[in-house]
Amino acid sequence: MSVDVEVATTIERPPEVVAAYAADPTHAPEWYANIRSVHWQTPPPVAVGSRMDFVAQFLGRRLAYTYEVAELVPGRRLVMRTADGPFPMETIYTWEPAAENATRMTLHNHGTPTGFSRVTAPMMERAMRRATTQDLERLKALLERSDQ
Repeated sequence: MSVDVEVATTIERPPEVVAAYAADPTHAPEWYANIRSVHWQTPPPVAVGSRMDFVAQFLGRRLAYTYEVAELVPGRRLVMRTADGPFPMETIYTWEPAAENATRMTLHNHGTPTGFSRVTAPMMERAMRRATTQDLERLKALLERSDQ
């Protein structure tokens, strides 16, 4: 069984500001509650082929995985795929103008758990939806109150 979670929000900041901040993995621990650290394997900034090691805490478990950037359209779309880790996953960020100086950001995660995780996929999907919704709300609050 696959996991497919897509969440969106409107952030009252221009798309280039939202995209520049959200697409920089260095900022991930600031707005993702479950991400503890990010370590670059390749030199920043983000580009197709960039690789970063993430450490997260999810459903009481420590997860370590490597994301590789598969696609980048600056200011519009970022696609990252796990290259290594316990749960093959693709994460897609999209940014589009929503109104004057506002951005509609969509965060889409999908993948197919393996092993025991396959059994817990429905519970995992619900937990991911809650966490992703909260993460986007945290990003929205962070960007709307600062000059990022």
